[in-house]
Amino acid sequence: MTHPPLRLVMFDCDGTLVDSQHTIIAAMTAAWHAHGLRPPAPDAVRRVVGLPLEVAIAHLAPGQPSDRVQRLGDAYRDAFFELQARPDHHEPLFPGVRQIFGRLEEAGALMGVATGKGRRGLAATLDRHGLTRHFATLQTSDRARGKPDPDMLLQAMEETGVRPAHTVMVGDTVFDMQMAANAKVDAVGVSWGYHEPRELAAAGAVAIVDSFNEFFAIFEDATPPVAGVS
Repeated sequence: MTHPPLRLVMFDCDGTLVDSQHTIIAAMTAAWHAHGLRPPAPDAVRRVVGLPLEVAIAHLAPGQPSDRVQRLGDAYRDAFFELQARPDHHEPLFPGVRQIFGRLEEAGALMGVATGKGRRGLAATLDRHGLTRHFATLQTSDRARGKPDPDMLLQAMEETGVRPAHTVMVGDTVFDMQMAANAKVDAVGVSWGYHEPRELAAAGAVAIVDSFNEFFAIFEDATPPVAGVS
């Protein structure tokens, strides 16, 4: 694949870097129980990971009034941070995350995150794994319009001074692929996340990888000579 030099690689968080599905499902279940509602099925929850929280809840609880959606969102946040604070909390990185970060840094590329999480939730996840130092830009749905709107990628490129042609989005959902298309940025799908690879391809992924080791094979001709220069 021929691609201009990569100077900014944006990653989704949940389902791409971190396997957080069990925490997300447990927090959704707790939120629904707190309001006397039957919780959504785990598969339904995985389908909305990546959307802004209230948008995801509206998908999972159709017909609920906006004030109930907001209260469910508040209950979700309370449950999520309670779960994250437990000493036995386990939210593992997917294989190869630290290695690809090291290789991208050696190649001189900048990295960022574009996630449906809020800033507090993202900070807790990155801090837990000691990843914060790797990122030049952090884009969250409480500080930008959420996926599939291009706002997070547009803000990231403005902050780093990198053009769309030199940027790639890496994610596991159709929302990531759609956001990239809306920002005129190439997208790479990962096969280990919460949406099927065929869905990612249909949503515009230029490639699907089965491991982070495959990423550089796709962009082997796109090592940037200088980071952050558009």
